[in-house]
Amino acid sequence: MQRLLRRADWDVDGVRNDVRDYVVEHLGTSSGVLVVDETGFLKKGIRSAGVQRQYSGTAGRTENCQIGTFLAYACSRGHALIDRELYLPASWTDDPARCRAAGVPPEVGFATKPRQAMAMIGRAIEAGVPFAWVTADEACGQVKYLRAWLEERDAAYVLATKRNDTMITTGAGESRIEDLVAGLPARAWRRLSVGDGAHGPRKCDWARIPVQVGWRAGRAHWALARRSVSDPSEIAYYVCYGPRRSTLADLARVAGSRWRIEECFQQAKNEAGLDHYQARTYRAWYAHVTLSMLALAWLTVVKAQATKGAAGSDGQT
Repeated sequence: MQRLLRRADWDVDGVRNDVRDYVVEHLGTSSGVLVVDETGFLKKGIRSAGVQRQYSGTAGRTENCQIGTFLAYACSRGHALIDRELYLPASWTDDPARCRAAGVPPEVGFATKPRQAMAMIGRAIEAGVPFAWVTADEACGQVKYLRAWLEERDAAYVLATKRNDTMITTGAGESRIEDLVAGLPARAWRRLSVGDGAHGPRKCDWARIPVQVGWRAGRAHWALARRSVSDPSEIAYYVCYGPRRSTLADLARVAGSRWRIEECFQQAKNEAGLDHYQARTYRAWYAHVTLSMLALAWLTVVKAQATKGAAGSDGQT
């Protein structure tokens, strides 16, 4: 196994592309959503590429871990991981000797997680992956250069952001998103379900506000808010860009689709060994993760085909 991951002569990025193409071939649809998120891999020691004490959303606290940034493809037919990047903190990229010992190529420099997201989305666009929206958590959503990059490529998005994010409102200058939402009348909120949770439909109250001067023809920007039904003080915020005809339900559906990458992580770790590895080098991490993504993609496609076959059989009876 160590030889397969560290030294065997196979194209790791080529297999990554094969995984992406396989997912698109069997699941691809023009309404697909690209989902960006990160997950942590708890580690001991200091020699595994990219490891350091850093915050892990997986653990919910600061831990000694590696962080991987991932891109998932989600649609009504299923969801799977299609790209990945290992996050290398500056403590690594500023230490050439440490990088060399872990097999990090000399040309690899520091890249923020939003920059990694841009690289993965860029590869998907270049490969012709069919999708309608991009969504991500606030680690990406609050980064304005990422939003501008997506708009330059006319890639519609619904990105979570922080309450103090500032937005340009039509004719009113710049305002914080929480202030825009606080001024909404009660009639602006609409209760919607954006999917089933462990205890049934996940219902929340949603509202949106058109923002930003200088819209591109046929496109619009909105501030979007999701309010808890049980605790109205609990509000999540999003920045959105997309077709002007998009409805509130459309934006809420895309925002709600972000849970699918969390399910990908859970399935990949439980069923495809995503976090079950003893790989310290940079190349070995990519090799192991790519093979786990391949296994998850196969499981996802088999499930989609079985579901379709069962539906077809039901229709014939």
